[in-house]
Amino acid sequence: MSSIYVTLASLWTWLVLGSCIALWLPLMTVIWLVTWPFDRERYWVGLFFRKIAVVTATLNPLWHFRVTGTMPENPRRPHVVVSNHESFTDILLISHLPWEMKWLSKIEILRIPVLGWIMRIAGDIPVERGTRVSAAKAMRRCLEVLKSGMSIIIFPEGTRSTTGELLPFKDGAFRLAIDAGVPILPLVVRGTSTALPKHGWRVGRSDAEVRVLPAIETAGLGHKDIAALKQRVRGLIQETRRGMGAICASLPDPPSPA
Repeated sequence: MSSIYVTLASLWTWLVLGSCIALWLPLMTVIWLVTWPFDRERYWVGLFFRKIAVVTATLNPLWHFRVTGTMPENPRRPHVVVSNHESFTDILLISHLPWEMKWLSKIEILRIPVLGWIMRIAGDIPVERGTRVSAAKAMRRCLEVLKSGMSIIIFPEGTRSTTGELLPFKDGAFRLAIDAGVPILPLVVRGTSTALPKHGWRVGRSDAEVRVLPAIETAGLGHKDIAALKQRVRGLIQETRRGMGAICASLPDPPSPA
């Protein structure tokens, strides 16, 4: 694949993403105002916001994203959704799932003009990493969102892995699920690390998948069970991810562009 082709594909991808963000702001504002009387949880405006990811990924000639696995019987039932984290494009891939959930996001992203505005309209939750007060406030907000009937998604590694290995999981997502009495819904992401390397802007070829695993109930669990629940979920994600890697390795490479 030529360097010029990659550069052009990268510029095109960022142009599409930026254009969608600019276009979505007035559209989301209208949807928010129209649906506010009957949708205080911002389900529909949030679901519309995630379509930016679908449009961007679909129009990228180097990306092929797909969703597999066991979808929840009732996607409107609140879950704490957890996933491994390979790349910024995990967000674009996971946004292909056909239901809405609110994202716990670094506050720096929500401070970006236009993008941050529409994330706030969508109801995403800011957190300042490394600050206990901010983390506690964000967890309280997550608990409120779950109790209102909306799912939350968290990357329990806390940051993207640069080695390809799964990082240790933090307790927060699992404590939250137990406190709210909602299931954990594990997701497994594979293949996004080549879509956009960490700290890079040039996109790469990616055949990526997000696999939805069966939900894990937390009814009857207490804080003493957090460590065991965390390790159980991490083990499932790690085992599934390794299997997905073996499948991907057996597939032929896609043809290079002419």
